[in-house]
Amino acid sequence: MMLGVLGGMGPMATVDFMGKVIRNTPAACDQDHIEMVVCSATSVPDRTAAILDQGRDPLPAMLDALKRLERSGATCIAIPCNTAHHWHGELQARTHVPILHIVDALADALAERGLKGTTIGVLATDGTVRAGIYQRRLAKRGFACAMPDAAGQAEVMRAIRLVKAGDVGAATTILSREAATLVTKGCSQVAMACTEIPLALAAADGELKPRLLDPTDMLARACVRSCLATLDKPERRVA
Repeated sequence: MMLGVLGGMGPMATVDFMGKVIRNTPAACDQDHIEMVVCSATSVPDRTAAILDQGRDPLPAMLDALKRLERSGATCIAIPCNTAHHWHGELQARTHVPILHIVDALADALAERGLKGTTIGVLATDGTVRAGIYQRRLAKRGFACAMPDAAGQAEVMRAIRLVKAGDVGAATTILSREAATLVTKGCSQVAMACTEIPLALAAADGELKPRLLDPTDMLARACVRSCLATLDKPERRVA
């Protein structure tokens, strides 16, 4: 079993995701870990710009990366980019290799915690929000979604750009404020639905910390479960 990571969107988020796969794998030695092959496809055009009709279609570049992962022997694939899941269906239709969906991983975790029927706050890119990636898929699983207002969404986008530029500290202040606002509006949990956001909110503490959900981590856990399920090692369990 080899996990393929269709990454590079962005590069730091890809490294973060790989670390989460490793940390969520019950391993006592190198050989217990999951084999991974990564395509850091940094040439993929901006996903949000494409969804907003302001940029080039990223699908051809993602398909190229997908084929590279197939040729490298990937037997399941993860995409550590929320906005890129707008093209999940088209990507899956072009390959026999299963591509795990980040929102499904989140919904499974929410159901396990007994949170079905609650409202989930979503901090995400304009593209993810516009495409309804979380709203539609979570609604099918019995969850409602709430997003920041227009001014708050503009701040979320500013914070995401700050993380990509390496200014994590400034992004932390912005995102903590927007997450807290969603909680005060009645959200039981807040999904950090852009792979840059968990990097900025890693140091969150106080009452906000237990409210934050990291879909990237949940995707990593789903990948570990999927990979280990194919191995004849029943003593392994995902932490």
